[in-house]
Amino acid sequence: MKTVFTVLFVFISQIIVAQHVPLYVGSYTNTESEGIYYYSFNTNTGTLSNKKLAVKAENPSFITFSANKDFLYAVSESDKESTVASYAVTENGTLNLLNKVSSNGSGPCHIQLNQSSTKAVVSNYGGGTVSIYNLQKNGSFINAFQVVNNNIPGVPAHAHSGKFYNNELFVADLGRNFLSQYVEKDNTYVLKKNYMMAKKAGPRHFEISKNGSFIYVINELNSTITALKRVEDTYTEIQTISTLKDGFIGMNACADIHLSNNQQFLYGSNRGENTIVVYKRNLETGLLSKIQSIFVEGDWPRNFTLSPNGKFLLVANQRSNNISVYNVQKETGKLTFMYSEACVSPVCLLF
Repeated sequence: MKTVFTVLFVFISQIIVAQHVPLYVGSYTNTESEGIYYYSFNTNTGTLSNKKLAVKAENPSFITFSANKDFLYAVSESDKESTVASYAVTENGTLNLLNKVSSNGSGPCHIQLNQSSTKAVVSNYGGGTVSIYNLQKNGSFINAFQVVNNNIPGVPAHAHSGKFYNNELFVADLGRNFLSQYVEKDNTYVLKKNYMMAKKAGPRHFEISKNGSFIYVINELNSTITALKRVEDTYTEIQTISTLKDGFIGMNACADIHLSNNQQFLYGSNRGENTIVVYKRNLETGLLSKIQSIFVEGDWPRNFTLSPNGKFLLVANQRSNNISVYNVQKETGKLTFMYSEACVSPVCLLF
């Protein structure tokens, strides 16, 4: 009987542990925040708990994981020196610094790894450059092997995000107003094509569908999402749709964009209108239909994320110092507000 109870206790304990996953929060440290924070998130109830400082860092405004989540990577928007850092994730959730290297440009604002976690791409908004790195097996950086500079006289580049897809690399440049497609060749990335957005659109972040057939670009300056469809080895625009409510008047700057796990819904954040916009996505045509705009229960939603099981959506409200948590309706994709968690200057959420 004692053996049965022991087995049952272990089984229940495993279930409880499995329900809790780490959430890391990148922040701006010009007020009370000290760096990257750790929370425990319950994937069954949607509750946040056990907040602690994972590591002190200066303005870690964007963070990402390696594929196995053993390592975490962060940009640092420092006035003195713009860097990117690699950290080892410890058993208790804190982060140990492995190394730092130059981002090769001012204002690094985004970092992403390839699927095998052997390469990283960093976008420098201020400097307009894109740095590409090899990563060592221990998770640390090797200095950039390629730096792309899209600045031209009279039109400064503002690289805002980059993503790998198979042997390709895509970069959104808000300053030059295009999405770039590069192809890997002889351990370097060669430009294939620049996809221009509408005049003064300002591409910021983007999502690539799982099969690579569609790319969705959220445009910061004109509050739209542009959908691109793959035709052979390039893309063509099929739709541009507003992120705002009909009749909205006022300043707005779009920020983040994410596809649902089942690819049926697309979400975007509006800073100014302070909403999350929800679209139903046609899986065959890739076209979007707006189905909801919901208040973020805060101010300036710079970044948001979906929980690993897709049941919850969390929003980082930079100016109101809070994280808003929503339930995601599985059948419709629509959001229902649950509660708000106080957090100083949250700007990036990472599961």
